[in-house]
Amino acid sequence: GGSGPAPGPGAGVGETRRSGRPPRAVWHARPGPWWSDELARAVAATLASGRGALVVVPDGRAAARVDAALTALLGEGRHALLTADAGPEKRYGQWLAVRRGSVRAVVGTRAAMFAPVRDLGLVAIWDDGDDSHSEQHAPQPHARDVLLLRAALDGCGFLLGGWSCTVEAAQLVESGWARPLVAGREQVRRAAPLVRTVGDGDLARDEAARAARLPTLAWQAVRDGLKHGPVLVQVPRRGYVPRMACDRCRAPARCRHCSGPLEAQDAGASRCGWCGREENAWHCPECGGFRLRAQVVGARRTAEELGRAFPAVPVRTSGREHVLDTVPGTPALVVSTPGAEPVAEGGYAAALLLDGWAMLGRPDLRAGEDALRRWIAAGALVRPQGDRGTVVVVAEPTLRPVQALVRWDPVGHAVRELAERAELGFPPVSRMAAVSGTAQAVAEFLATVELPPDAEVLGPVPIPDTLPGRPRRTGGPPPREHWERALVRVPPASGAALASALKAAQAVRMARGSGEPVRVRIDPPDIG
Repeated sequence: GGSGPAPGPGAGVGETRRSGRPPRAVWHARPGPWWSDELARAVAATLASGRGALVVVPDGRAAARVDAALTALLGEGRHALLTADAGPEKRYGQWLAVRRGSVRAVVGTRAAMFAPVRDLGLVAIWDDGDDSHSEQHAPQPHARDVLLLRAALDGCGFLLGGWSCTVEAAQLVESGWARPLVAGREQVRRAAPLVRTVGDGDLARDEAARAARLPTLAWQAVRDGLKHGPVLVQVPRRGYVPRMACDRCRAPARCRHCSGPLEAQDAGASRCGWCGREENAWHCPECGGFRLRAQVVGARRTAEELGRAFPAVPVRTSGREHVLDTVPGTPALVVSTPGAEPVAEGGYAAALLLDGWAMLGRPDLRAGEDALRRWIAAGALVRPQGDRGTVVVVAEPTLRPVQALVRWDPVGHAVRELAERAELGFPPVSRMAAVSGTAQAVAEFLATVELPPDAEVLGPVPIPDTLPGRPRRTGGPPPREHWERALVRVPPASGAALASALKAAQAVRMARGSGEPVRVRIDPPDIG
């Protein structure tokens, strides 16, 4: 049924370990809070087979949930928790216990991917699409890739779990390297909430939406949900001051004097975020429109608007500065940024996913995948539709990620994305490296590197202006907006040769003392 825990990977891990076959699975968890219990069962089954286990999760809140599940299942002292919140002294003590073999099960955040677990029998990762799994410092490893290597080198089991599905996970299944663990469609439908959409056409006809950004359907969902429990409101950005855009074509609104972004002020006025001048006679250079709209309203501003609309209901916010872990099951409005959604006791009665166009409109190859992952993560905290759980997403309903959310089919979305990546030659179907720096530095680097014969160089092209208004520095690397980026693409079989060639070229540049830096990254996550 839809009210019990989803069939998970725990039982199968011990059985396959005893049979001598290392299990490799991609697990698509059903909506609900039981995923941490299932991971704990997989760890317990591995320990029962006489081998160690390692679980990597994206943040401290997820680690705490798995930690609690492991403690309840195994008892105190049977596993180590490796997170930054523990502090250096405690974390080092835990690390030594793992190194000495006195503890053979580890759960932690990104850095735990290197934990020296003795006789490793299982490596597991939850929500591999989360940005927190990608290390930003050289050599910029991703926890999923490190665990894949450890599974191959140690001959141990591998488990990738999540509510959603990345293209990398879909490729593991398509290649036959891993097997899928997916609940039946009837089970998924019973466990998932009802998903309703509000598109551009609905917003254009909705007077309430034009006046307050929230369509009538969303207000109704909030009002009905508050009769039964808390309501979650997901906002794409934190903070208060929104950037402005054209109401007709949604082109970003810029100041006429310095081209800085316009920001909303009180009483409907707008002001430049760079020079501070007020703008009273703006018109859009793209379509000629003269009406402005908030591009993305922050979590605090949304909380204030909802608080005025529902004055008798408490409003809680969860974001970067203050992240809530749990909220009671009593009626309340919970405004959260993506990834900071607290778990509600008994589940949320409803959820609003606002400004979906802002998440889908990012110039990023993963924009659709990432938006769907964030939506499903929020929707998974909502009660099943049999218990009146409802999700309203404000996004164009014809778009593929929105349709995947309505059907609750992240696997199908990932499979189609993977097929398109194969046609375009993008990772993970190919291996790709990004070479960034000044135009001269990139040109010199590409001229000296000995690329594999089947390598294809795309670009270079200017890097988009990601640091607007930053003053030019007199020393050090130039601002990123003056940099260029070239992409080097090779078939998967030539990935190792490409990495070796780029590494050798970088070593030569460093030995010669080249002044201008060149940054190299394999399979960059931000290909636009």
